[in-house]
Amino acid sequence: MLNIENHNKTLKGLNFIDLFAGIGGFHYALKSFGANCVFASEIDEKASKIYELNHHIKPKGDITTIKEQDIPKHDILCGGFPCQAFSISGKQKGFEDTRGTLFFDIARIVDYHRPKILFLENVKNFARHDNGNTLKTVIETLERLNYKVSYKVLNTSNFGLPQNRERIYIVAFNKNEFKDIKFSFPLPNLFSSLEDILEEVPTDAKIIEREDISIYKEYNPTKNIFNEIDLPNKPIQIGKVNKGGQGERIYHPSGHAITLSAYGGGVGSKTGLYKINGVIRKLSPRECARVQGFPEDFILPKSTTEAQKQFGNSVSINTLQFILKEISNTIQHNDRKSRVRLTDSQKWIQEREGYSSKIQQLAN
Repeated sequence: MLNIENHNKTLKGLNFIDLFAGIGGFHYALKSFGANCVFASEIDEKASKIYELNHHIKPKGDITTIKEQDIPKHDILCGGFPCQAFSISGKQKGFEDTRGTLFFDIARIVDYHRPKILFLENVKNFARHDNGNTLKTVIETLERLNYKVSYKVLNTSNFGLPQNRERIYIVAFNKNEFKDIKFSFPLPNLFSSLEDILEEVPTDAKIIEREDISIYKEYNPTKNIFNEIDLPNKPIQIGKVNKGGQGERIYHPSGHAITLSAYGGGVGSKTGLYKINGVIRKLSPRECARVQGFPEDFILPKSTTEAQKQFGNSVSINTLQFILKEISNTIQHNDRKSRVRLTDSQKWIQEREGYSSKIQQLAN
């Protein structure tokens, strides 16, 4: 998680709601820029308890049962909503076309409250889901609600966190609130290594001891002209367990973690397997927290399995923060434009009043 200095808390004074909140990745990111959470919703009771424990807000339950009128007024709506297909009637009914999906609940809340900014996240395949019709429906729905929509697939690996995690991010600005929307997604290329975030001797990282472990590749890092190690910024597979299927591949800690997953099979399910100090093991809950950008004081679930599941379902905080910086830039750009328009209008009024006075003098 990036440390945002006080003078850069550019979202101070703005309120946000946190939908499909999980354990609060969006909450951390928005709060780091000074925004204030006024409402959260999460259907998973275990995740909800961890959210409350860390953020001191008790999330409401199933969003489909909460009336939009009962949700507080807000400036920013954020959430990582599930990927679901839409049943398009062909009659172009606006967001009614999305009824029966959880995006419908986002759309009805947006339609009622018309927040200034929407900030959404989903799996990479969302862009190709149902031959692209799912994403197309989301964009068209938001555009009909008078939002300018941008989207892009970004990889956590490029944002200073050692995890290969590709996700689609959707940012939308209310065109009634912003007249000159010039938003672009950040494209940093920061380097990191899994070794940067490993615990010394974790007691809750499962060690794998089996006879069918095969380490078939040695990784020898290269150095650049400055004698610095060239970090590959991606997972480095060096071995396997069993046949090397999902959850059975072994990686080197000089590279990145594979995508954390809430589910998945194999002996290395949820975190992947890594050869660390001569031992084949999974990542510990604290290591999972770190590769997602959660702060060191984040209170973990007591269950290792539950912690791994929750971090697999979560968002990468650093990536969100980089995007929020660009959102802030767009807000500030529009604020400057508004001040210029106001100044020009005041100047025009003053000139008009002066001109009118001269006409009146000539008439007398």
